Amino acid sequence: MSKNTLKFRSIWISDLHLGTSGCQTDYLLDFLKHCDADHLYLVGDIIDGWALKRSWFWQQSHNDVIQKILRKARKGTKVTYIPGNHDEGARQFLGLMFGEIIIKDEVIHTMANGKRFLVLHGDRFDGVVQCAKWLAIVGDRLYTITLKLNHWFNRARARLGLGYWSLSQFLKHKVKSAVSFVSNFETAVAAQAKALGLDGVICGHIHKAEMREIDGVLYCNDGDWVESLSALVELQNGELRILSWQKLFSEQQAELIHLYAPHSPLFEGITT
Repeated sequence: MSKNTLKFRSIWISDLHLGTSGCQTDYLLDFLKHCDADHLYLVGDIIDGWALKRSWFWQQSHNDVIQKILRKARKGTKVTYIPGNHDEGARQFLGLMFGEIIIKDEVIHTMANGKRFLVLHGDRFDGVVQCAKWLAIVGDRLYTITLKLNHWFNRARARLGLGYWSLSQFLKHKVKSAVSFVSNFETAVAAQAKALGLDGVICGHIHKAEMREIDGVLYCNDGDWVESLSALVELQNGELRILSWQKLFSEQQAELIHLYAPHSPLFEGITT
């Protein structure tokens, strides 16, 4: 392992939305280059089938992401792919393996410290997706427009020497109904893990990286790679942390080993 590689026991990433202009492939490829793990979980919405049905968008960098993941699997990383609603077509292949990658609907992951976590995308706890898919698709199109505005906005910020800022996340945090939806979603997912007698749950879907206790269960969301540019990682002792990659991307010459220290601003939270 290179001295510039962070080694984790497990990594969870989701909501890459490959096949859309919103996918931050530069950040994602940089993350995959500098991070390794024994277990890599792809927690849904990896390829955006909804968007690709509307119009074809696929750049070389999107191929590079797929190849990078396949290469990790060939080199011994145990890669598990859990489809979400945007890549729901992959659910017809549950239980099969493709290029050393196993496809599962959900799994239970045991941490190094013995704690057990349910891992799933989370879309089945989204009432809009389940009961009014047409409304979810309309919302997805509006979201895509917001991401395009966000792209041009951040290009202007970059010219001014300013860092990345998410317009869509800002709007979601300001809209009361969106805040209520997120809270209800988190509670429902945590309740499922508690009903199964597990210690926690790890999901994606809502593009909001989070780690907090809900009714005795540790709720973890690994975020996304269009807005938060985040992942959830398990350290060798079983501790979980949210890793925000945008804080590192602009500082490639910095020593990653130093950033791996527990006090590093690279990490947003930690279990106890």
